[in-house]
Amino acid sequence: MKRRDFIKSAGAGGAVAAATLAAPAIAKERIEMVMVTTWPRDFPGLGTGAQRLARNLDLMSGGRIHVEYFAANERVKAFDAFDEVASGNAQAYHAADYYWKGKHKGYAFFGSVPFGLTVNEANTWIDWGGGQELWDELGALFNIKCFKAGNNGVQMGGWFRKEMNSADDFKGLKMRIPGMGGDVLAKMGASPVSLPGSQIYEALVSGAIDATEWVGPWNDSFMKFYEAAKYYYWPGFHEPGTMESFGMNKTWWDGLSKADQKLIEAACALENNLLYSEYCWNNGSSMVKLIKDHGVLLREFSDDIFDAAGEATAEVFEEYRADSDLTARILDSMLASRQSVGSWMNLSEVPFIRQRNRVLGIL
Repeated sequence: MKRRDFIKSAGAGGAVAAATLAAPAIAKERIEMVMVTTWPRDFPGLGTGAQRLARNLDLMSGGRIHVEYFAANERVKAFDAFDEVASGNAQAYHAADYYWKGKHKGYAFFGSVPFGLTVNEANTWIDWGGGQELWDELGALFNIKCFKAGNNGVQMGGWFRKEMNSADDFKGLKMRIPGMGGDVLAKMGASPVSLPGSQIYEALVSGAIDATEWVGPWNDSFMKFYEAAKYYYWPGFHEPGTMESFGMNKTWWDGLSKADQKLIEAACALENNLLYSEYCWNNGSSMVKLIKDHGVLLREFSDDIFDAAGEATAEVFEEYRADSDLTARILDSMLASRQSVGSWMNLSEVPFIRQRNRVLGIL
């Protein structure tokens, strides 16, 4: 064999060998993920954010993580999403974890609780204050692994058929309100009702409920609650920073590579930021339209109502503390972060925003 032919032959063989060696490193197994949610399809913010997360998982993995997305009631009912994932029938859900407080009271703290954490405070608790570790401990009881994957910030207080001037006005009131907020209103004499989003409008219009909270101006205007109740109260002491979660079947999660786990965590972190900024962007303009176009009457909860809600919240916290050692540790961890981060916010963002808006005339 001539030297030139030998070199060509060797080069070709080397290329084949390189391709053979490289192929296993490049080709990775396709990952199938069935994702269920508690939100209606294409519902602004909550629903579209969950859909965006599903798309980003596909895009960020180069199509290797294939997500089959199901909105509420398309595969299972909204409040059945937890069991669907815990059992392994689906791999993931997108929801607000306070929906699962009937499974374990500790879950209430990983959605939003009255007089609890704002979005910045909640992020800090989960990332740096031990919140994620406690969330993991809780989830392990049900074969669930969660990440924060969205937040809609401080919610509005809700829609009411009548003015709410004092704490006494809550007595006998039938109000749709989930999570610990419902427990607090029960202490105040109200009758809390838990309903998925798709059923709220009909219940309010029919008179089955007297009032409802949902999220804020952007979502609430889409739901057309103003057609049944004109009084719109703020701020929502019941949900100061409602965190949405991406919950996965833990057995499935544990079987993923470290790289895929980090990719999913990064996609959730991206959605956590995007959803909150999207709410901030849309809520202001939506509020203007509600007032100008639909005659909504904006009202602020009185100090009397806030004081009564604060006292009721303290009672509910102690009842939750007695539920279990884990719930007590979650509560104490959240309270410690509220004190630490909240005191800093009170010296930084809170006074700055108040003074900035005063000087510039921002209402």
